Amino acid sequence: MEDTASKIAEFLLQIKAIKLKPDEPFEWSSGWKSPVYCDNRISLSHPRIRTYIRQELVKVIEDNFGRPEVIAAVATAAIAPGVLVAEALGLPFIYVRSKAKDHGRKQLIEGEVHANQSAVVIEDLISTGKSSLAVVETLRREKVVVKGIVSIFSYGFDKAARDFHNAGCPVYSLSSYETMLRIALESNYITEENQELLEAWRHDPENWTPASG
Repeated sequence: MEDTASKIAEFLLQIKAIKLKPDEPFEWSSGWKSPVYCDNRISLSHPRIRTYIRQELVKVIEDNFGRPEVIAAVATAAIAPGVLVAEALGLPFIYVRSKAKDHGRKQLIEGEVHANQSAVVIEDLISTGKSSLAVVETLRREKVVVKGIVSIFSYGFDKAARDFHNAGCPVYSLSSYETMLRIALESNYITEENQELLEAWRHDPENWTPASG
């Protein structure tokens, strides 16, 4: 997995899926301010990278969960990689919304899944883990057996790890924030000063503020 993690990080940096703005940080839906933003959806426009990610997601699923009966994705960013994985495995695909539509059938789960079926959830990126765990809870309410989650990238926050553990939900990620920092420094994508700032944010993202502010 270490080689995979490094290669994924290299790819994301090459295509500028990882963006750095220490002076004008991004704001997440959680309210946290972040000097870095990872947009894995950009990988969909690069066939070779998209294919590699799909192959590695499949490998992690087969190595750690065997063969589930359904592939589920977290809407909306994980829908595309989820479909690619389901197609590669020849499995049914569903995705789960963060909230039900206010029209039509007004449902959270799109696609067909039945009680007692086993599923692996595909996520594009794990930060706080809140949206991923919401999907797990939604599926479990429908008596779906969630075997675990596989993501493309994870920030590796301790709180997220604790929450997944408490929920009894194994999580595997192709690459991590720590690996990305190492590769970014080695490739001169960031400076040592940038690295210190990014590590400081990683250790306390909830309370981090940019140096200028």
